[in-house]
Amino acid sequence: MTASTMTIRVSSETKLKLGRIAADTKRSKAFLAAAAVSAYVDREFDIVEGIKHAMEDAAAGRVVPHDEAMAEIDAMIEAAEARGSGKA
Repeated sequence: MTASTMTIRVSSETKLKLGRIAADTKRSKAFLAAAAVSAYVDREFDIVEGIKHAMEDAAAGRVVPHDEAMAEIDAMIEAAEARGSGKA
């Protein structure tokens, strides 16, 4: 993997906290900041891709009506509650 340099601005409080974490974990601030940005980007990327996929499904008519979905969820909840109370 090729690394690139990037400059960001953070609050003084965030910079201070990052410094404390770096000292406590014996990691550099740059390492921790890169790890944090990477984790954030991966999470947000997955969310955006999921939304795009869902919108494509909706546009193509691959959906479940609300009432049908709620009936299935309610049935699952009832079954779980019955198992939990020893009725099943």
